[in-house]
Amino acid sequence: MTAPEQARIAEKFEENRSRLRGVAYRMLGSLNEADDAVQEAWLRLSRTDQGAIDNLGGWLTTVVAHVCLDMLRSRSSRREEPLETDSSQPASIRMKPANPEQEAQLAESVGIALLVVLEKLEPAERLAFVLHDMFAVPFDEIASIVGRSEAATRQLASRARRRVQGPAVSASELATQRRVVDAFIAALRASDFEGLLAVLDPDVVARAESAEGVREIRGARAWAQGAIAYSRLVRFSQAQPALVDGSVGIVLAPRGRLSRVLRFKFKGEKIVEAEIIVNPDHLSQLDLAVLND
Repeated sequence: MTAPEQARIAEKFEENRSRLRGVAYRMLGSLNEADDAVQEAWLRLSRTDQGAIDNLGGWLTTVVAHVCLDMLRSRSSRREEPLETDSSQPASIRMKPANPEQEAQLAESVGIALLVVLEKLEPAERLAFVLHDMFAVPFDEIASIVGRSEAATRQLASRARRRVQGPAVSASELATQRRVVDAFIAALRASDFEGLLAVLDPDVVARAESAEGVREIRGARAWAQGAIAYSRLVRFSQAQPALVDGSVGIVLAPRGRLSRVLRFKFKGEKIVEAEIIVNPDHLSQLDLAVLND
C-alpha cells in the first residue's frame, strides 16, 4: 500500500474513531481494552480491500463488536495476552495508554451506574443492548455478530433492558427514596453533619463490611460522624444513586469498577437501615439497575 493510500485510509478511520471507541468502552468497561479493540479494527481495515466495503462506518462497528464479544467471552485470558500493536501503522493511529483521569471522566460521562449494571450482563446480552439501545444498530446486523436469529437477538436486548431498568417500583415511592438518597449524597460531599441527620432516623442501624468482618453502628449521630470521616477517604464525589435490590441505594465504582454499594431501608423520608457492602462475592449477588434522571 502506497503512503498516500495509507493516509487516505487513516483519515477515513479517524472520522469513525470516536463512535468506535464509544461502542467498545460501553461493551468492555475499560478504556485500555476499548482502545485495543479499536486498534484491532484499524489493523483489519488496513489489510482489507477498500473496494469491497460499501458502508465503512457499519463495517468498522461490526468489526469492533466482534472483537469486543470475543474479549468479553475470554476476558481472563485476554488480560494475560493483550493484543499486540503494529509499529508500522501511522503514528496518528497508534494509541497511547489511557490514564486514570481520562478513564474516570469517560466513565462519568457514560454513567457509573450504567457501567456497573452492564458488567453484570452476559456478553451477548451486553452487545445486543449496547448496539441497539445505545447506538441504534438494527437487530438483523446484531444477529449476524452474535450468531443468533433476529428474534433471539431481540430477546437478548429485551432481557438486558429489564436488567438495566430493574424491577418495577411505584413512582411515588421511588421519588421519595431518590430525594432522600440525593440529600444523603449531597450532605456527605459537603461534610454537612446536620444535613445527614435530617435524612437519618435517630435510631438508624448501619452495618459496614470490612476485612475484619461486619461492624455495626447504631444511632444517627454516631453513623453521621463516621460517614463524613470515611467519605473523605473513598472519594465519595464519585458516588451515584442506583437501584439496589429494588430500592434506591448508592454505588461507588471508580473508573466503572464496582468497589462498594450502600443498600438502604426507608421509613417515610428517613433511612432506618444501611448496609455498606464491599465483599466482592456479596457485590456480585446484588440486583443493580440504573435510575432514570
